[in-house]
Order: sequence, then C-alpha cells, then structure tokens
Amino acid sequence: MTNDLKTEEAVAAQPRTYQVRTFGCQMNVHDSERMSGLLEASGYVPAAEDSTPDLIVFNTCAVRENADNKLYGNLGQLAPIKRERPGMQIAVGGCLAQKDQETIIQKAPWVDVVFGTHNIGSLPTLLERARHNNEAQAELLESLEVFPSTLPTKRDHVYSGWVSISVGCNNTCTFCIVPSLRGKEEDRRPGEILAEVQALVDDGAIEVTLLGQNVNSYGVGFGDRQAFSKLLRACGEIEGLERVRFTSPHPAMFTDDVIDAMAETPNVMPVLHMPLQSGSDKVLKAMRRSYRSKKFLGILDKVRERIPDAVITTDIIVGFPGETEEDFQETLRVVEEARFSSAFTFQYSIRPGTPAATMPNQVPKAVVQERYERLIALQDRIAGEENRKQLGKTVELMVTAESGRKAEETGRLSGRARDQRLVHFTVPEGCEVPRPGDLVTLPITEAGSFHLISDPTPDQYSLRRSRAGDAWDRSQADSCGTGTTQVPGSPVSLGFPSFKPSYKPGI
Repeated sequence: MTNDLKTEEAVAAQPRTYQVRTFGCQMNVHDSERMSGLLEASGYVPAAEDSTPDLIVFNTCAVRENADNKLYGNLGQLAPIKRERPGMQIAVGGCLAQKDQETIIQKAPWVDVVFGTHNIGSLPTLLERARHNNEAQAELLESLEVFPSTLPTKRDHVYSGWVSISVGCNNTCTFCIVPSLRGKEEDRRPGEILAEVQALVDDGAIEVTLLGQNVNSYGVGFGDRQAFSKLLRACGEIEGLERVRFTSPHPAMFTDDVIDAMAETPNVMPVLHMPLQSGSDKVLKAMRRSYRSKKFLGILDKVRERIPDAVITTDIIVGFPGETEEDFQETLRVVEEARFSSAFTFQYSIRPGTPAATMPNQVPKAVVQERYERLIALQDRIAGEENRKQLGKTVELMVTAESGRKAEETGRLSGRARDQRLVHFTVPEGCEVPRPGDLVTLPITEAGSFHLISDPTPDQYSLRRSRAGDAWDRSQADSCGTGTTQVPGSPVSLGFPSFKPSYKPGI
C-alpha cells in the first residue's frame, strides 16, 4: 500500500467535524442544539475554533430584512473554500430555508442540503444522501415531522437549557411570516415537558427557559386554558431547579392566573418579556394585534402590583405602514409609562408573503430611521435610569461562560441576576473564582444603560458552588478527553451586544 493511500485512509477514518451557525430567535437557538445533537449522534464532532469544518450548517431567520443578504454573503465567502476542500458540505436550514428553498439552490448551487423547520431530524440522512449521490438534496415538509424535543440535543451550556412547550403560532399578525414557516401551534403534553425539565436538572442544569411562539396560549390544543400557569407551578416542584424563565407571551392572552403563578412560585424569575410592537391603537389594529395600549399597560400594572421587583422587556416595531407622527408619539408615550428595562427595537421592513407587505402608505426609510433614533434615545435613557436604581443593591448572579467585550482589560467575569440583568463583576483578591453555573452574591457598584458592574470587597463577595458548576467541570473534562476542542456555539443575533464565546477565569 502506498503512503498516499495510507494517508487517504487515515483521513477517511477521522470523524467529520461540524459547525452550526445560528441566526434569529431563541427558537432557532434551541433548534441548533437539536441539530448539533443529531450530528454528534451520527458521529460528527465539533470543529476546533481555528479550523475549517467538514460541515457547516446555517440555521437561518426570515424575520429581518437583511436575513437573506447575510446568508448569501456567508455562502459566497465559503464557495472558494469548498472548491479547495473536497468532501466539505454546506447545509441551510431554518425559516429562510423553509421560505426560499429553490432560491437558495439557484443562488448558491454549491450548497449540499436545504431543509426546513419541520424536518430537522432528516439532516444526517440528507447529508449522507448528498454525499452518496453527489448532488444537492432539498427536503421541506409542510407539517411537523417529529417534535424537535424528541431529537438528540447538544446544549450550548450544561448549567441552563431551553425546553419547547409548543411549536408554531395561531396568530395572524400582518407583519409576521413565522406562522407560515413554523405552522399552526402544536402543544406538547405537560408530562413530556416536565420529564425533559427533570432530565436537564438531573444532568446538572439549574435554569430552564420554556419556549413557545405564544406560551400563554399553551393548552388550548388539549382543552386547558390554564395549562401554562399550572406548568409554571409544576416547575416549582422540581427539586434542584433554581430558575425558571419563559418567552414569549402575547398581551391579548395574558391572564391573571399566570401572574399569580409567577408571584407564588419561588423559582419563577421576576422577569417578563411582553411584546408591545406599537403604542398606537390604530397601528395595533392594522397589525392585527388583538389588544390596545390601555390593556397592555394594565397588564404591566398588575404584574408590578403582585411582583414589585419585576423587570419587563419588550419588542417594538417602528415605521409600520400607515404609521403617522401622531401614532409614533403614542408609542413614545407608552414606552415612557411602561418603563421597560430593555427593548428589542426594529425598523419595519417589507417581508414578502405577509399582508403588511402590500399595504398602502409605506413609511419612507428616512422617516423610519429618524423615528427609530428617537425611540432608541428614549429607551436608553429609561434603561439607564432603571439600572441606576440597582446601585447599592445586593444581587445573586448565576455565572455565565460568556464575558464582556472588555473582559481581558478589566478582569471581570459575567453573570445574570434573577431578573436577567447582565452584571460584570470582579472576584476580590484572595477569593475563590467561580465556575460557569456557580452562584455569587455581591453588591452593584456601577450602572450603565445595558449592564451593571460589581467590584466587591472580600467581605461583600460570597460564592455558592453549585451542581451546575460541577456539571461544567465534567463537560470540560469530557471535552478534553475526546481529543477535540469543544467550543460554545456561534454568537446569536438576538439584539444583545456581541460577545466573545469564551470563558477565561481570572483574566
């Protein structure tokens, strides 16, 4: 046997490496964990951070205007790399794939696999078929093939996890393309959800986020309109589960029993993401959002009455078709009154296939931009004022694996408070450095619009080592033992400031 043949056999015997690049919402982040789990169950291993993977999977979003530009830009950069690397594969999944299957194949014929939101489980088979047939494979289903939570999972972090309680959406918001891409809402049975939560806790997680396009409509499919509040209370009975979060509810269906469950279940965190979209009743009607600003603000009042320290965040769209200056002023009024701790703000953009795309009176881009800047300025001011109210307060943080942009300069680690506020903190000299998943208690010493800072003295700092921190240690040991480099997932464009996906204690 020649040396060349031996080299080829050695290369063929190596496990194929992969990387999943995620864009979009928390549902996409969770789907990417499923994709990673499927690939690893099929023998793939995570690619080292400084290497070119054998497989790159794009999990796409179709909500934002530049989603397709971002995808095709990435695919264009990979084309020459793929030509020089025989056997390399590229797959495109997610919402944009569900919407634009033929377009992707036409614009980027070097893509090997296109799959949709309903058949994530087909990914390994499609990759193998594309390799065997030496031609692109595209497979999209109009309805769910298998509920994603039944698939193998490779979680980004062992200390926390996502759990889908439903997929799809029954609303008909005129700006949103999600229902046509994700389908009608399908609810999981409570027992299945709680079993998955318990499995995560058994594996070391101390925080779980319940996911759904509209979590508080959960249970309608099996005839229990209070199913979501009951689910929250049941999560409160799981020993070892310290933090429960959920996203996203819909104001039209947000009921008092959910507020009561939040207030009365100790491990349900005092944070609520409540999408406003617009403060103008006229615009809300055009959006087919079945609530009005008075009802929205009334919900916030009820939440704060029952949970005085609740932090409320939101989504807002600026420049929806027909929005006038008076309509925009109504949005500013509601934002001022609501006192959101943060807001995901979006400039309206036409999404083909949505009713809003063909509405008259599209707002000029320059007007949208100017209004957007005014809204950002207002929300930044409010966020800064709300954060400054935290000065001097003592908070408990769950330490995360991600550090801030200036971590190497400041030596600060990062964590999330119970109310989800981001805190960068220093470990006092002589004190034990926490692991991701551990909990630290310390005072807030500085406040900005987007984060808090704590530089405690030794007597102000306390560390509680947790099962989640132990799980982190085990995951790092397992990673080292495989001979591959396990790196956290790619940064996700959720509207947060970007961060470097690494953990460097004590820098």
